Amino acid sequence: MAPQRGIKRRWPWILSGLLIPVVAAGGVVWALRTEGSPEETADKYLSAWSAQDYAGMRALVADPPADFETWHRRFRTDLKLTEASFHRPRPTGVFASTSGDEVGFQARLLGRQDWTYSGRLKLVERDRAWKVAWTPAAIHPLLKQGRSLRVVSQEGDPLRVLAADGTAINTPSAPGSVQQLVEGIKQTFPDRFKKPGRSRIDLYEGDKPIQTVVRADGYRPLQTTIDLKVHRAGAKALEDVSEPASLVALRASTGEILAVVNKPGGFNRALLGKYPPGSTFKVVTASALVADGVEPSRQVTCPAEKNIGGFPFHNADFEDFGTLSFQDAFAHSCNTTFGEMSVAQLNGGRLAQVARSFGFGSPITPGVPAVRAEFPDPKDDTDLASAAIGQGRVLASPLNMASVAAAIASGAWISPTLVKEELIPDAQPTNPRPLEEGVVAALRKLMPAVVTDGTAHAVRFPKGTAGKTGTAEFGSGKEPPTHSWFIGYRGDLAFAVIAEGAGTGAGVAAPAAARFLNALNDST
Repeated sequence: MAPQRGIKRRWPWILSGLLIPVVAAGGVVWALRTEGSPEETADKYLSAWSAQDYAGMRALVADPPADFETWHRRFRTDLKLTEASFHRPRPTGVFASTSGDEVGFQARLLGRQDWTYSGRLKLVERDRAWKVAWTPAAIHPLLKQGRSLRVVSQEGDPLRVLAADGTAINTPSAPGSVQQLVEGIKQTFPDRFKKPGRSRIDLYEGDKPIQTVVRADGYRPLQTTIDLKVHRAGAKALEDVSEPASLVALRASTGEILAVVNKPGGFNRALLGKYPPGSTFKVVTASALVADGVEPSRQVTCPAEKNIGGFPFHNADFEDFGTLSFQDAFAHSCNTTFGEMSVAQLNGGRLAQVARSFGFGSPITPGVPAVRAEFPDPKDDTDLASAAIGQGRVLASPLNMASVAAAIASGAWISPTLVKEELIPDAQPTNPRPLEEGVVAALRKLMPAVVTDGTAHAVRFPKGTAGKTGTAEFGSGKEPPTHSWFIGYRGDLAFAVIAEGAGTGAGVAAPAAARFLNALNDST
């Protein structure tokens, strides 16, 4: 008889499992296959555990002990957990997460001490279903009767503040000016200096700790940009200065603060002092004039005295340089030249605009308290001429003026930084503000001329130094006292030095700057 087409043979199915044929001596015997798989049961168990569904977990356990739920509740309580999740990692590649009747899982615990660990569930066949063969080791491999895992509090170590090379600087052995910086950092990051509560996880046998399973979290130190070698050279350079003085050094290409030295301590004049910058501001004024078309070789006049807006301006010691190049007028710091040229060419807010490109008016947020440089809009020609030579209402700190020198060295003004920008509340972005290429090229000719041929020519600077002296009047009287300034750069190092009431820039600040650079030069 020909076979019938289109008729399919149906196998008998039942709800609890699948009938499968087993060949025996007397013929075929039908047997029931175990429902599901170890992985499926493990997934249900771990999902219930994550949800703290202890009744659901118990239903998936082969022979749950009477204290099953107590074990799990105590596990959460002893570790002071706020959240816990458990899952089976999905296999990738050719490796599976199971081995026979064992299924691996990962635990992620959040609480006083966050913790991630791996565990394993042993599964057995019971009543044609896969069940968890539970022991305390199913919670964590180290657990068994009489043992527990507990979170233990311990007092945290103080925050470590580090120099660029990793040396701790919040110690009594750190230089005084560096300790002063650390105090400033504390004002900016008060929460970082609170002693943190730290926790570890210990394994207990009864009430006796027998093993530390998770060590206490380390407290990440606060890294600064301070270079102790540069700082020591700066401190040494100010030893011979009898007046209150400060020195700031920057890495020009990044704005990183390498040294901040104050002598004496008590007041951080380097970052918080507001002084008329005197002729060091002529770097800014010269940049504005060059940007408006003045060539370094242009011939200008430098009389001993000049009436500008009804007020007499004069050069230091009433020197008369006659007719000379603009470069020489900068090198000899001609007040009359710069006062007159600023009124003729930089009216209408032009000088203020260029000053802003050098950071004047911008908040300074290096990670410690610091003042911004001030350049109020000039009221009249006299006010503008005074501002052009760094007098009148123009004010700046040594840090501000070091960043002006750094802008010429690097080609862009960069807001100074002492700690990482992302840690600082309301930090100003350190995106560079590029200067015009022609301005940079010209000032890199003008500033070296100060050292080789101008006001600082008698000071023994190492080769390659560029700078600008400043003699800034303050107070009143026919011959008011003056602050001594010098700012400059050598390679990628920019700096500013001030000595309060010390006289001319060439007499005190410039020699201190030379000692600083020579000390660094000798150490390399």
